[in-house]
Amino acid sequence: MGRGGLSIAKKILLFCDPGIDDSLAIMYCILEPEIELVGIVTSYGNVTKDQATANAAYLLQLAGRSDIPIIPGTSMPVQEEDTTFYPEIHGRNGIGPIQPPSRFQYQIYPFDSIRVIIEKHKNELIIVDTGRSTSLATAFTLFAEQMKMVHSFYVMGGAFFVPGNVTALAEANFYGDPSSSNFVLKYAHNLVITPLNVTQSAVLTQEIVNDITKNKQNAYAFMMDPIFKYYYEFYKKSVPGIPGAPIHDLLTVMIVINPAIVDYIHYDAKVIEDSEAKGMSYIDYRPTSKKGRTRIAVNLHYEAFLEEFRKVMVPK
Repeated sequence: MGRGGLSIAKKILLFCDPGIDDSLAIMYCILEPEIELVGIVTSYGNVTKDQATANAAYLLQLAGRSDIPIIPGTSMPVQEEDTTFYPEIHGRNGIGPIQPPSRFQYQIYPFDSIRVIIEKHKNELIIVDTGRSTSLATAFTLFAEQMKMVHSFYVMGGAFFVPGNVTALAEANFYGDPSSSNFVLKYAHNLVITPLNVTQSAVLTQEIVNDITKNKQNAYAFMMDPIFKYYYEFYKKSVPGIPGAPIHDLLTVMIVINPAIVDYIHYDAKVIEDSEAKGMSYIDYRPTSKKGRTRIAVNLHYEAFLEEFRKVMVPK
């Protein structure tokens, strides 16, 4: 049995929008022997859906894992607004200064493949969403009965009692499509949320990156330093004094394997959909309020996080 309990390898279907930290989450899933990545659903967010799909395909190709299906998802939020991308954070193509080949062949799978994957793995399947909520909400509307078969859901999003990162109140994933985020928060069972409370503390430093770069067994070693430097430049300006770059999305995958590296509170969360507080996540934290079924991570054990990260990315 693995550390977390279901089976030797946790079967993960990853919804993402790579993006630097999403790319690191994909790398981690590939390199962690206790994870079996059974599919990647790509969508808009940090970059366009098409670029996110190409980035995921490139990362799988580097690791020789073209057997993992790539499923293009949604290209815009359900709210009819302009979609904002973040080249100043993730680079024009989403992986910092790294440029995926302009022409390379890769296979994509239809959205219905999500249903097929769920029916194949059923209660062994864990869905992790590190991007905007639109594609996952769409899967809930299309495959309602199948989604009940899924073991659990892990969502990177929100900020509780801490500032947002796209507005003073809102985190980027929940801000990008708050209607879909609310839909997911309402219908996902066995739900764990990793908000900025913990992910902003999951900081990758130059020292660790240097160790990864020296690891000849890691197919991604050559890109780690340029990616990190690009990502860190943004954070040095936006969060003065920060010792490295927070890898929000990788932490969300990591706690599937090792949930004890964060502490939790149990409340059901909601997201504000309009007004100046758009995208703000909140819970009823009054002393007499009811506890909820959702686990919300609120505190990161940083040394345990570093140990877990090094174990996978810099094996001895």
